[in-house]
Amino acid sequence: MTTSELTIGFLGLGRMGAPMAANLLKAGYTLYVHDVSPDAVAGLVRQGAQAAGSASALGRLCDVVFTSLPTPAIVREATLGPDSIFIRGKPKVFCDLSTSGPAMAKELAEALSPQGVACFDAPVSGGIKGATDGTISIMVGGPEAEYDAVLRPLLEAIGKPTHMGETPGAGQTMKLVNNLLGAVAIGVTAEGMAFGIKAGLDPARMIDVLNKSTGINSATRDKWPRSVLPRTFDFGFAAALSLKDTKLLMDEAEAAEVPLPLGRIVQDYLERTLEREGPDADFTAIAKVVEEAAGLDPDRDA
Repeated sequence: MTTSELTIGFLGLGRMGAPMAANLLKAGYTLYVHDVSPDAVAGLVRQGAQAAGSASALGRLCDVVFTSLPTPAIVREATLGPDSIFIRGKPKVFCDLSTSGPAMAKELAEALSPQGVACFDAPVSGGIKGATDGTISIMVGGPEAEYDAVLRPLLEAIGKPTHMGETPGAGQTMKLVNNLLGAVAIGVTAEGMAFGIKAGLDPARMIDVLNKSTGINSATRDKWPRSVLPRTFDFGFAAALSLKDTKLLMDEAEAAEVPLPLGRIVQDYLERTLEREGPDADFTAIAKVVEEAAGLDPDRDA
């Protein structure tokens, strides 16, 4: 069977999952989908997917199954629970696109590999726009032979994959490293901007200078121009999910005996952001917490 003849399943059609699934459809693959939201399923059906009806149906119908889910507990339930992908069926390849942590990746590999399943962890980075445009970075851990023969062409329809190694959790570890750097960039940019604004500098000009200078980072390049300078704080990634990812990172780092003091600062900022802004806050609202501590008005207009 060639890659183009594979039947693909996709579980989890949220803000990241739906556009990734849509890109598999655009590449011409036969796609079955499932989500707890009927509207999300209907949206993919309108684009040519078929509704599976349940996670277990994906396992029965599909050769390859992807998951894109919000928490490790939900990933575990979807794969190993009573109505899960593997309860009745046995796809040849399983690939978790969620940020669910190295420990979960190892648990799934230990459960599924003895059944003959090629098990991959492949978290992504690049946001909703990257997922829509097919430009997201995909960090992959899992068996190299099946990656080259089956999975890589599928992932190349979704984004830009890099195989990080065969060890279960290799992709998840890389994602946590990426998240640490990205979140620290937001925190330190918020601090620098608050210092400059209080001294009387124009924030738009500050960002312009930083993006021409050695202080440039993902926050100055994307997040401040799109969401902080206009005071919309709507970049598209929830502070609650960022906190979940940061806690995963801190737990794994503690187990590995690697101190991450900057990670602890980021975790504190995210917790304070959720306290101030509520459970639906965007992670760029960290800027408000830092500004308030500096004596600025975080609720001012642009």
